[in-house]
Amino acid sequence: MHPVEVKMGESPIMLGMPHTGTYVPDHIMSQLNERGQSLVDTDWHIDQLYDGLLDNVTVVRATFSRYVIDANRDPEGVSLYPGQNTTGLCPTQDFEGKSIYSEGQEPDEDEIEARRKDFHAPYHQAIQDQMDRLKALHAKVVLYDCHSIRSELPFLFEGTLPDLNLGTNDGKTCAKIIQTEAKRICANSGFSTVLNGRFKGGWTTRYYADPENGQHAFQMETAQSAYLTNEHAPWTYDQAKADKLRPTLKSILEMMNNFALTSDPNKGE
Repeated sequence: MHPVEVKMGESPIMLGMPHTGTYVPDHIMSQLNERGQSLVDTDWHIDQLYDGLLDNVTVVRATFSRYVIDANRDPEGVSLYPGQNTTGLCPTQDFEGKSIYSEGQEPDEDEIEARRKDFHAPYHQAIQDQMDRLKALHAKVVLYDCHSIRSELPFLFEGTLPDLNLGTNDGKTCAKIIQTEAKRICANSGFSTVLNGRFKGGWTTRYYADPENGQHAFQMETAQSAYLTNEHAPWTYDQAKADKLRPTLKSILEMMNNFALTSDPNKGE
C-alpha cells in the first residue's frame, strides 16, 4: 500500500490527515500486542467528516497507522509538549499510557529510521509538494490539519476535552484574523471550544507555518464524542451528530478560503 493518498484541488486550502490510516505492515503488526493491534488511537472517520465541505480542496492523507510512525511528530523525536505526557515518533504506548508492543518487541533506532524513510518522509514530501503547487497558484495558502481524539484521556489531560480544540501554537502559525474568526465561528456554534488549550498544533502546523510569506497553518482537534456514536469500538460514525457539526467546520474552511483569496494578485483581484 502506498503510504499517502493525495487529492489535488486548486483552492488555496489543503487538508492534512496524518492519523486516519489503519495500514500496518505484517511484520510490525506481529510485534504489537492485542491492545496495539486494535489501533485504538486512530482519528476515526475524520476523512468522512470533512468530505465535501469545501469545493476543489487538496487533501493529503496518510494511509498508515500512527502506531507505525506518527506523521505529526518531529522526525528527530523532539517532544511537542515538554513536561507533559504525550506519545512519541514511533509510539510504544497508547493514549492511556499502556504498552502497545509485546514485551521486547519495541522498535530499535534502525527500525525507527526505516519507518521514517518509508512512511513519515513520503507523507511530508507530499505535503511539501502540494504546498509548493498551491503557492504557485495563490499568494496565500492555508494548511488545515484535521485531527480527532477521545474526549476523556486522563493520561494526556484532566477532565473532558472541549468539542473543538483550535491550535495555532499560541498565534504563531497563522494570521491573527484566522484564529479570531475560527474561534468566533466555533463559539457561536453551540459546541464547546478552546483556542490553544491542551492541543496547540502539532509538528505539521509548526513546521510548515510561515505566515509572513503567505503560508498559514491551523490544527483542529475534534473530540470524537462530537461525531461518533461512542468513543470505543466499533467507532461508529454518527450521521446525526456529524450533520450538526459539519456546518461549523464548513464555515471555518470557507472563511479561510475567503481569507486566502482576498487581494490575491495571482487571481487578478
